[in-house]
Amino acid sequence: MGFYELAKVESPFDPSNRFESSYILGSYVLAGYRLLISLYCFVTLIFRLAYESDEAGQSFSYFTNLSYWGLAFYFLFSGYHTFQYARYAQAPLQKWPRLLQFLHSLYYSTIVLFPFVVTAVYWALLAPDEWFPVVYQAWSNVSVHAMNALFAFLEIVLSRAGPMPWIHIPFLIVFLGGYLGVAYITYATQGFYTYSFLDPKKDGPGIVAAYICGIVVGICVLFAVVWGIQWVKIWFFEDVLGISRLRYVHGGLRRKERLPGGFESKSAP
Repeated sequence: MGFYELAKVESPFDPSNRFESSYILGSYVLAGYRLLISLYCFVTLIFRLAYESDEAGQSFSYFTNLSYWGLAFYFLFSGYHTFQYARYAQAPLQKWPRLLQFLHSLYYSTIVLFPFVVTAVYWALLAPDEWFPVVYQAWSNVSVHAMNALFAFLEIVLSRAGPMPWIHIPFLIVFLGGYLGVAYITYATQGFYTYSFLDPKKDGPGIVAAYICGIVVGICVLFAVVWGIQWVKIWFFEDVLGISRLRYVHGGLRRKERLPGGFESKSAP
């Protein structure tokens, strides 16, 4: 079995348009919802950069901010693809090269997993004991350390995307390891640790290693949990409620239309 088969990059890719459709929401509503979430994320990020302009240069050293930028761009592009599917019954994603299709699938996996890592680590290890005294601090931290997980959960539930390929796990661990390099490069170049639990002088290198191993184990466990939720979702809607995946296949019951850039949907049989 080749790499693309293990990664579930089918030919044609995503034939029933799972990434662009929902069992619960209409396609136009899903597109609008995703674009609205993207707008909120971008407004939050830009406002935080402006409000904390003295520390703006350090912003991209934090995994929290990097993952939030990832959310903003994911919902922007997924909203666009969903709108294209709603309008033309086929998304441009289906005509992309297989490598880009795989990267999109992997991108989706980061979106439904990393926000939970950010939220769990922050509230377990980094959050202050008392609630934030300033309204801005409360809104900012709730937006990037709580609503991010809410957005990820809703993406799992609302989209028809199926269980993630297990081959994504090594890539997710590599991404987390890559960020670890960013964190220590930040310390070497700017003199501060982005997260206090990465400081070996605070609790010792053994504790730091334990935290890192715990996060790696956590992402694997989280992957399995989310995989299970996605499997149950499809089982419930398609096997229990009997919603056929064929209703989402290219064209469905729609008339034949020409898509911009040469894409063409298929007429219903």
